[in-house]
Amino acid sequence: MGQAREVMDRLTEALTTARDPKAVAECFAHDAVAVTPDAGELRGRDSIAEYFDQMSEMIPQATFESLHKYEAGDTAIDEGFFGGRNTGPIALPSGETLPATQQEVRILGCDLATVEDGVIVSYRLYFDQAALFTQLGIMPEAPL
Repeated sequence: MGQAREVMDRLTEALTTARDPKAVAECFAHDAVAVTPDAGELRGRDSIAEYFDQMSEMIPQATFESLHKYEAGDTAIDEGFFGGRNTGPIALPSGETLPATQQEVRILGCDLATVEDGVIVSYRLYFDQAALFTQLGIMPEAPL
């Protein structure tokens, strides 16, 4: 296992099993850049940590079911299901929040982390926002 895989596994552990915001932040370089489907581009460790804090508040007992783990040079890639019950406020891209729906979610996602000197310098997260909002019950299912 290389450095990229080790850091990505540490991030996943900090977000789910350990639920440790400080450990999440420490996975990222001070000038790291992250791109997410809902918040867009985030610059800097503090902005990225805040994003994950909001996700952890929305689904405090989050789990990650890994489907595939890859490492190619300095980049680790994970694909799997993020899940849990929404028991905290839902942060919207507009900055507004909605109350918890108490709904269970299970969303397929993929993330890529490029690592230098033991920390993530570039991070990309992909997941289906429509599926998330539908499962939360705040967006109707699309008709077939």
